[in-house]
Amino acid sequence: MNISENSRLWIYHSNRILNNNEELAIQKILNEFTSEWQAHGHALAALGEVLHHQFIVLSVDEQIAGATGCSIDKSVNLIKEIEQKFGINLFDRFRIAFRQDQNIINCSREEFEELIRNGKINSQTPVFNNLINTRKELFSKWEIPFSQSWHSKIFSLPEE
Repeated sequence: MNISENSRLWIYHSNRILNNNEELAIQKILNEFTSEWQAHGHALAALGEVLHHQFIVLSVDEQIAGATGCSIDKSVNLIKEIEQKFGINLFDRFRIAFRQDQNIINCSREEFEELIRNGKINSQTPVFNNLINTRKELFSKWEIPFSQSWHSKIFSLPEE
């Protein structure tokens, strides 16, 4: 489905990399959910996708119909069901992903802090900013240098 770059989005980061079978099964669940997702009886123009084998992204084109508290609750319940079915955690807001060469590394806050101490993370290390709010930001502000992200406000780098 084509939806506006101004569409609202939510990013859920898995605590581990999904295998191909899991990813396909989750994508099927997302497709079924988004095709029936409604807010006060109005169909939502929505898209669900699995990106980089670890991020679940839900998008709603609110220019067509806006997501409401009840519809957002339904999406949260869906994500909780996916967590249980696949034995993953999607609500750890301190799960961190960053790019190292061509690989995307998925780590805990503690592991990230250790990588910083060991000099493996620097101000230019690309990190994923899961706090973005629109599809436009998904393509322009999701993967950004550490120095430009919220990470730099939480984690201190050693002097470079």
